[in-house]
Amino acid sequence: MPGLAFPVVALVHPLEFPPMSTFDPDALECLAAIVEEGGFERAAQRLSITQSAVSQRLRALESQVGTVLIVRSRPLKPTPAGQLMIKHAKMMRLLRADLEKDLKELAPSSTGGVREDERISVAINADSIATWALPALSALAHGGLPIEIITDDQDFTHEWLREGQVLGCVTSLGQALRGCKMEVLGGMDYVLVASSAFAREHCPQGLTAHNFHQFAFVAFNRKDHLQRLFVAQAFGLPRVSLRQLFVPSSEGQVRAVQAGWGVSVLPELHVRERLARGELVNLVPQHALRVTLYWHCWNLNSDVLESMTMALREAAKSQLHPPRA
Repeated sequence: MPGLAFPVVALVHPLEFPPMSTFDPDALECLAAIVEEGGFERAAQRLSITQSAVSQRLRALESQVGTVLIVRSRPLKPTPAGQLMIKHAKMMRLLRADLEKDLKELAPSSTGGVREDERISVAINADSIATWALPALSALAHGGLPIEIITDDQDFTHEWLREGQVLGCVTSLGQALRGCKMEVLGGMDYVLVASSAFAREHCPQGLTAHNFHQFAFVAFNRKDHLQRLFVAQAFGLPRVSLRQLFVPSSEGQVRAVQAGWGVSVLPELHVRERLARGELVNLVPQHALRVTLYWHCWNLNSDVLESMTMALREAAKSQLHPPRA
């Protein structure tokens, strides 16, 4: 249309990128900060530089690479080339974290440290965060590692790893991603619960194939399919339609159920004590939905990455059900 001008994007073959050693690490961190913070202004605040300096660093990096790295949309999104550069920036963070760990072992009195803005990012599903995963990472956090945990549904955390935005993820995906290694952590059981008052008033005989459609199910978000999957499996139904409310927090789901909003499929590990105290009631005690969780991470030789893997592995061994053969 007349009056509209579209930017010309230069397409560069990956093999034509400059050598990795020539990229300015500050410019790489600037690119990562823009995407992670969702804008130039917040990136400038995080890096303690001016917004103009953020723009200059990005332009210089784009000029060096030979292509646009960020789509100036709402929200900002990295281009495919930008995703590659962000992944490289995160790999550099991991190398620096490994170096800092080794230096501390050689010189315990060292005052250095990984900068707060050089975050080590992992994606973990919300239910694992609410139950077993945080204690697993406590030692690393206390040791000064600037961990950033990104939360999502267990069926979607692997997308963060696939896009290079995190170095590892806890997910229900049992297929290894390219360039990554995978190991099974264990199974997390889910049960269908309601508050004791709600159960007494609305379903004293529990939930059945004939009455489940009468009640609201409190789900995590629109991507949460566990509610439908549980009902379908428990009652042998090929297709399930539910009336749902959405609370994007594992603890928030529990509180909504306790407040009588409806029923919900929640981790047994999360509601075990409330069930024992009689605050919540298991409405389908004959059935539990087991979700197998996996740890995926970059296939790199890294002490920090190995420490994180070992911590999650040991915590899962003590808190989750053993993997099924």
